[in-house]
Amino acid sequence: MASENIVVQDEMFDKLIPPSMAPAALIKHFGPGLILMMTGIGTSHLVTAPVAGGRFAYALLWTIPVCYIFKYYGFQMAFRFTNATGRSMMDAYGTAPGKWPLWYVMVITLVQCAVGSAGRTIAAAAVMYYLFSIHWGIPLPLWAWGVVVAVASCYIILFGNYGAVENVTKLCAGALVVSSIIVYIVEPAPMDKLKHFFIFDMPKGSWLIVAGFFGLLPTGIDVSLQASEWGKAKKKGLGYVRSILEEKGKIKKFDAFTSGKADLAFNMNILPAQTQEYCRRWFKIGNWDFAFGHWISMIVAAIYLILAAVWMYPSEVKGNAVMGEIAKIFTSSIGPWMMVVFILGALAATFSTAFNYYDGWPRVVGACCRNIFKTTNGLMGVDKEDLTPEKRNNPMSEYNIYRMTMMWSLVTSCAIIIGLPRPVFLVLVASALAYFIAPVIFFLNLWYCFTVIDKNDKVFYPNTFVT
Repeated sequence: MASENIVVQDEMFDKLIPPSMAPAALIKHFGPGLILMMTGIGTSHLVTAPVAGGRFAYALLWTIPVCYIFKYYGFQMAFRFTNATGRSMMDAYGTAPGKWPLWYVMVITLVQCAVGSAGRTIAAAAVMYYLFSIHWGIPLPLWAWGVVVAVASCYIILFGNYGAVENVTKLCAGALVVSSIIVYIVEPAPMDKLKHFFIFDMPKGSWLIVAGFFGLLPTGIDVSLQASEWGKAKKKGLGYVRSILEEKGKIKKFDAFTSGKADLAFNMNILPAQTQEYCRRWFKIGNWDFAFGHWISMIVAAIYLILAAVWMYPSEVKGNAVMGEIAKIFTSSIGPWMMVVFILGALAATFSTAFNYYDGWPRVVGACCRNIFKTTNGLMGVDKEDLTPEKRNNPMSEYNIYRMTMMWSLVTSCAIIIGLPRPVFLVLVASALAYFIAPVIFFLNLWYCFTVIDKNDKVFYPNTFVT
């Protein structure tokens, strides 16, 4: 990318006003980080954490800070890279010899589309099964609710308006977080039990839960790739500036097949001072957006494990009616009406998790293909406003690969749920799968940040503490 310090001039720069950093304005600017949090607050918090507390009391509390502290920069590096270069992590992966990271990611994502989506979907189905089949007597089995969740998610993504669903989800999930804190205040854990945050303990039979925590708290590291795509799709900061400059021919355009790793870098000195500040502020907003969601997610995970230890231990916490058992935490502590708050919040959280995965993983597969196949690269884009007749009709377009992957996810996850309707087991297996693929994604995210971002850039390059 351009290394000379000649300032590029363009009328678009006059329209780019650095965003306000006032607290009220920040909430409006937040997006991909909160989406990441909503993706995470679901199966791991509402199933894995209560299972850990119900079966092993406080013994596994240590896993929560370990997961959140050590995985923090694996996620943050994806946001950092996108905000510092204007390109997606998937573009970076494509510069490796033989594009091997893209092939690796595509294969594991197709597996996750089946097993991972099944785990997230059946968690949402377990909430619906308890509410509608057990509580209200509607004679539908667990697997049928799983199919409802899967079909509804894909339909809304492809044909519906998610705006209203998102707003309702935010309200219900907010109620879930607040109600959890209230219940904890009603009956907090004894202070001496909190020492388990710092004591390593692996009770017999807990390895699958520990692997599940490491895989899905706050969520799978592979979701950082989805977050990078969401960050680029937001069209703010350097991602927006770079795309416009490339389209206008002001700077060399990054090409997935001829450009190398060095071409990913962006020299901020070619931008006017106000535009540099615009890009840096959006970078800071992106970091705060992620950090805000990340640490709230940690607090909620810890609360759910502690609540289960206080109100459920000893309990196996399993079976189709698992959500009813977890809901007893709220009815026993405050009253039957609080169960309604929990169930609505749990439904919103688990549905949003399943929903985001039905959209996120197909996006990743599409991003892999656009960086591997020239035909797909020439027909890139999955947003409806960017579609042309050729993108709609050519089966190799990124949009159609995205849709086909979504259908693969829908069919295979439903088949797994119908054949193996065991919500707790499926959630733990899906979580453990995420754990075993995490190290490769974590390393690649770190590697490209350290080797692409300009070391002299004090804002974008990881500082000594981060390193």
